[in-house]
Amino acid sequence: MSYRLAIFDFDGTLADSFPFFVAVFNQVADRHAFNRIHPEELDSLRKQGAREIMSHIGMPRWKLPLVARTFMSLMKKHRSSIPLFEGIANTLSHLDQKGLILAVVSSNSRENVTQILGSSCRHIRAFECGVSIFGKASRLRRVIRQFGVAREEVIYIGDQPTDGEAASTAGIAFGAVAWGYGTYEAFHGLQSHEWFADVSELRRLVGSHVHQESSTSSLP
Repeated sequence: MSYRLAIFDFDGTLADSFPFFVAVFNQVADRHAFNRIHPEELDSLRKQGAREIMSHIGMPRWKLPLVARTFMSLMKKHRSSIPLFEGIANTLSHLDQKGLILAVVSSNSRENVTQILGSSCRHIRAFECGVSIFGKASRLRRVIRQFGVAREEVIYIGDQPTDGEAASTAGIAFGAVAWGYGTYEAFHGLQSHEWFADVSELRRLVGSHVHQESSTSSLP
């Protein structure tokens, strides 16, 4: 089906910030006293959810707000080097022109999000930023109420299993992207989701039915 409202995560979904996070991760780990990661661990960690990753690095949940603020502060200093994924700007423009309402719900700061989006901000009608990765469902509901759209006409698009969990809690569809932090395997624990193999496939949001993937689907 087509949707009336598409809500996007930011990091790993619209912005190609994974290289930045990898580059500064161990600096942040030293500052907040949790385990460093090694390059050979990255592929395995990208197949896991946030809770499993936090357990692996020995970071308790209470530290998450402090760690998030550090990442956001570092990104503010380096955001000029963080691009949108190729094709995202044109795709947002296309979806907007077709009448789809676009919004962003992100754990990153609004300042970072809007500065990196640049001129593409004109296509986004609502921003809910600075939310915990485990607290996005309430912000999704807020956006839905703002536009008065039925939940079955809304989709949240993200790159991590926690995004899918938030969508499920909010009672809306979830679309997982192939180009972000989490790999295809990371989403197998979700009951169902829609899969976008590349940025151009986001244009199907205003077209025909978006192909639904279940957690038992084989790799594309």
